[in-house]
Amino acid sequence: MATPVTPSRHGSNAYAGAMETYIALLRAVNVGGTGKLPMAELRAMCEDAGFRDVRTYIASGNVVFRSAKRAAGVKAALEQRLAAYAGKPVGVVLRQHAELLRALAAQPFASAAPNRVVVIFLDEPPPADTLATLRHQRDEQVALGEREIYVHYGDGMADSRLVIPAARAGTARNLNTVAKLIGMAAE
Repeated sequence: MATPVTPSRHGSNAYAGAMETYIALLRAVNVGGTGKLPMAELRAMCEDAGFRDVRTYIASGNVVFRSAKRAAGVKAALEQRLAAYAGKPVGVVLRQHAELLRALAAQPFASAAPNRVVVIFLDEPPPADTLATLRHQRDEQVALGEREIYVHYGDGMADSRLVIPAARAGTARNLNTVAKLIGMAAE
């Protein structure tokens, strides 16, 4: 067992004891030709960090696993390995299974097609001025969650020019991907 350290807001580097299911969402991986990371490499990094039952979903940096470490320790271990691999920092947004369930349940666009709604996952709550700082908004609807920004792209993302400055610190997944990750985490 590791020696406990001072807890952060979302956990500590200490071991939690019981195995917890985590979903790690990587930023800017295999999107638009940037940040190439084969999912086999990501699985190997997670296994090297001592994570169990490691599974990836599609090639955009989604990984589900179990660990006895607390969230902060999991995040630090994964970010360290990703930085060593990529030669630069790679952001990781981490959620536990229950947190991902709450984020999906809280999404305010229930009647929208799930492929037209994205959840932008953040490490911290969205800034209070998030909605006031939106630029180039047309028919997109934006709502704030606990540590999420929800966006409904009415006519799809292809022609959208929406700029959400607060989203730079996060990573987005559509509702279909979120639901699939929840299902994988429940297995």
